[in-house]
Amino acid sequence: MQTKIDGIIPVMITPFTPDNKIDWKGYEALIEWYIDNGSEALFAVCQSSEMQHLSLDERRDLARFTVDRVAGRIPVVASGHVSDTRGGQREELAVVASTGIDGLVLVTNRLASLEEGTETFRARVEDLLTALPSDLPLGLYECPAPFRRLLSDEEVAYCAGSGRFTFLKDVACDLDIVKRRLELTRGTPLGINNANAAIAWPAMQAGASGFCGVMSNFHPDLYRWLQDHGAEHPELAEELATFLVLAAMCEPMGYPKLAKRYHLRLGTFACDHSRTISFDIEERYWALDAIIDRIHQGSETFRSRIAGL
Repeated sequence: MQTKIDGIIPVMITPFTPDNKIDWKGYEALIEWYIDNGSEALFAVCQSSEMQHLSLDERRDLARFTVDRVAGRIPVVASGHVSDTRGGQREELAVVASTGIDGLVLVTNRLASLEEGTETFRARVEDLLTALPSDLPLGLYECPAPFRRLLSDEEVAYCAGSGRFTFLKDVACDLDIVKRRLELTRGTPLGINNANAAIAWPAMQAGASGFCGVMSNFHPDLYRWLQDHGAEHPELAEELATFLVLAAMCEPMGYPKLAKRYHLRLGTFACDHSRTISFDIEERYWALDAIIDRIHQGSETFRSRIAGL
């Protein structure tokens, strides 16, 4: 089957112009920033991309643009799976699947509600599988919006055993659940990719396949070093893991606009406009720029220490 999709996988943000259009020049610069900073795949058209606020044409264009600019250097996966109806889901997934991506990601809360069980989940997955290319690797995403629906053990085992799924963006935020899922998927194509910074390092140590959390928009290279070399330098790894956890506590402060503000500081693009976050994050979260400065300063300090090894 297939392209392996694991490791450090940023959930991509979408830069907009002040007049609310996609900033394609800024997006291209962002793609290069991700790759230059150690990303092993890219997750385009996801919640961080503000996919619930993008038209289907915009979702398609984002996926296709990402594939074209990455040009095979690393895998690209995408979702754009937001519709409530079966027909709508079939349409949007087919459109995104046609863009040349290396993997198509299904959102678990679109496959069954909180009240619906495994039987409904399996029926809807099987229905979608009949409409999708049989050779296209698939992923799963426990997207927290509009509600978080975690997969049951039975559902994880079913998807792993099907052979069609290669990637789970795990949003359980619970190390014991991650470990249990690793056992359920052992020997199958399905990799468990944790999305929670608080457990990123112990999840990697337990065998999780990388990190796919929002803080990969700030310092993916530090997560990459932790994954690739943390075991060789356990004391520095623990210090770095602590910094990454504390830095991630800023996530509720207006993300994804928060990440865009960080990239303004880096010069990646020139506008922090967000369709999801309409309020002034500096006004609501006092001293936010000082927090961003400290995250940048801390990241640079760890980069220097790593370079000096």
